[in-house]
Amino acid sequence: MTEEEPLPFHEDPWWTKAVTLFIVIVPFGLTVWAIASFWGRGVGWMEVLLLLGLWGITGLSISVGFHRMLTHGAFDAHPVVKVILLSLGSLALQGKPADWAATHKRHHAHADEEEDPHSPLRGFWHAHIGWMLRDRLVRSGPVHDALNEDPIVRRIGHLWPAFAVGTFVLPALIGGLWAGTLNGAWSGLLWGGFVRVFMGHHITWSVNSISHMFGARPYETTDEARNNVIVALLGFGEGWHNNHHAFPRAAFLGHAWYQVDPGRWTIRILEKVGLVWDVWMPDEETRNRRRV
Repeated sequence: MTEEEPLPFHEDPWWTKAVTLFIVIVPFGLTVWAIASFWGRGVGWMEVLLLLGLWGITGLSISVGFHRMLTHGAFDAHPVVKVILLSLGSLALQGKPADWAATHKRHHAHADEEEDPHSPLRGFWHAHIGWMLRDRLVRSGPVHDALNEDPIVRRIGHLWPAFAVGTFVLPALIGGLWAGTLNGAWSGLLWGGFVRVFMGHHITWSVNSISHMFGARPYETTDEARNNVIVALLGFGEGWHNNHHAFPRAAFLGHAWYQVDPGRWTIRILEKVGLVWDVWMPDEETRNRRRV
């Protein structure tokens, strides 16, 4: 199944819009509340470590697992690695693995065109958030079904509601055990749950919006994908988006030594210990032919 084949949109029932609005609005509201509540008195090590630790684990798993491995087949992985990456990525609360990958495949098939799920043609708001409220996900069709033929992908998809609950229960438990109080559990839930989800969401969505509007275009592509340094630094290398659209299957999004790409480092380590293989990357001559 190629990325160029037609990928139908799925007509979502009304309640999915309510869930999407909840996922978008509640973390935002609680993040504003958390900042206002702790302004001037700071946060403790527990809150900082939960926020950064869970953000790093889940965000890196989205980049390496959902994006490079599942969507683009940039490398093959041991089943245990696949389970870990897709499970931790599911804690980012960005949808089931097959839904995420099928929607992203459609993005590449129609990048910056009308049929792009999050085309910036409709403006920044649509590219960043609004597309999720307009039946712009791909939850049916041959590409989606092919992704779900993998029993690991299918099983984790079935368990996604449990991951959605667990992504909040886990930091609450850690916070409660750390502090030994209900207030500690609430603080863990707030910073390691809602604030972390808010931060992870908007960094990922910035790839769809900011990285198609602002930045450099070292490679010739048929779309407006751009390399944005800030998005790259916050998004585990995902902001090197022009690089990615020039070579979608490439395992490494940073192509130069100065282009920070934690996903690349992760894949290299896993390759060294034999847990991933067939890591694909175009050679320098091929990359040079595409340079502007």
